[in-house]
Amino acid sequence: MHDRAVDFFKGLQDRICHSLEVADASGKFRQDVWERPGGGGGRSRVIAEGGVIEKGGVNFSEVHGEFSPEFAKQIPGDGLAFTAAGVSLVIHPRSPLVPTVHANFRFLTHGSKAWFGGGADLTPYYPFQEDVVHFHKVWKRVCDAHAPVADHAKMKRDCDDYFHLKHRGEARGVGGIFFDYADATEATFDFVREAADAFVESYVPIVERRKALPWTPEQRFFQEVRRGRYVEFNLVYDRGTIFGLKTDGRTESILMSLPPVVRYLYDYRPPAGTPEAELTDYWLKPKDWASM
Repeated sequence: MHDRAVDFFKGLQDRICHSLEVADASGKFRQDVWERPGGGGGRSRVIAEGGVIEKGGVNFSEVHGEFSPEFAKQIPGDGLAFTAAGVSLVIHPRSPLVPTVHANFRFLTHGSKAWFGGGADLTPYYPFQEDVVHFHKVWKRVCDAHAPVADHAKMKRDCDDYFHLKHRGEARGVGGIFFDYADATEATFDFVREAADAFVESYVPIVERRKALPWTPEQRFFQEVRRGRYVEFNLVYDRGTIFGLKTDGRTESILMSLPPVVRYLYDYRPPAGTPEAELTDYWLKPKDWASM
């Protein structure tokens, strides 16, 4: 299953990069092929200063080796030997009206244990209900087609719980789906393949609807402030970041997920009743978006 997963993830990277280049219209992905000193390597593809995408990456990796004894205790399985393969992506558009998106799909083994994990989540700055509902409905449709292996209600709840900045008591975005440690059965692999290939459908139509809308410097300012929350989550909580750094992954590829321009202000609070305040007061509260 590892070899089949690797073949699928490589093709997935190609398909997603092509679709994003078409949506961007002018930007192109740059590829860096790298090797991991402890075993394995990957293909990092990064796009910057495009027509829509200010910075983004779609990375494939296939690595193997041994965990440190301390880290091995934190991962399901036994012994120290591990393998990991997958695709991880983050897209940061320039326009504050086009949401940031993250997705990853992965296959891991640790001794006698093998599992899939992944998901996708949306981080808008000025949300449109049509976009949020669309994103969630795509994931619900895919999950429902693979029930009971894929339990949409649980995966949505797990996403809301995972992408939560505990130190601030707020969500990073409007969620999506998240799953981890899903036993590596053929049924699970079928679900992972369909879910991964649904990413383009979940996100690109949103980009097409919003990329030509005019935006203001004030909206850009707010986007840069909110990007700070993205940085905080990825550096403090993100399992992929922690896994990559703990296993001596390629630092540039791991930190590709960080936005290019971020603004940190002391105790910033948007005025009450503004669209900026509405983001945290309404949109970042978990809701059953797929039923709206």
